[in-house]
Amino acid sequence: MRIVLFRPEIPPNTGNVMRLSANTGSDLHLIHPLGFDLDEAKLRRAGLDYREWATVHEHDSFDAFLDATGHPRVLAFTRNGSETHTEVEWRADDALLFGPESDGLPEEVLTHEGIHATVRIPMHPRSRSLNLANSVAIGVYEALRQQGFPDLSR
Repeated sequence: MRIVLFRPEIPPNTGNVMRLSANTGSDLHLIHPLGFDLDEAKLRRAGLDYREWATVHEHDSFDAFLDATGHPRVLAFTRNGSETHTEVEWRADDALLFGPESDGLPEEVLTHEGIHATVRIPMHPRSRSLNLANSVAIGVYEALRQQGFPDLSR
């Protein structure tokens, strides 16, 4: 499983996702530019001591991510996604793509030929978005649930 953060902006969110990555055995891919330095104290505090156990890759662009990972099936999370996270038939080598906290994935990424599908997490109609780290956790754990939580203790 690959977790992909496109231009993340808030260090504690990325730190929390890093911790999630370490605890689920998922690779974390960060697409630049980042809104912070990876050594920032807020990132370290949110990630606690899990940074050493997380597999983190950095990429200069979405295309560079695709090239480096062999063009995996990429599912982009967006509030206007075509199917819910529970309708997707998740695969072990999928890439779950999430956009920056302030405005989500830009149109040029959502319509990129490397995107397999767009996915949404249901929420109240008046709501604009969920917290990034929470959204990643919801998506990753549904994908892992469908696969029987491989390599995770029960």
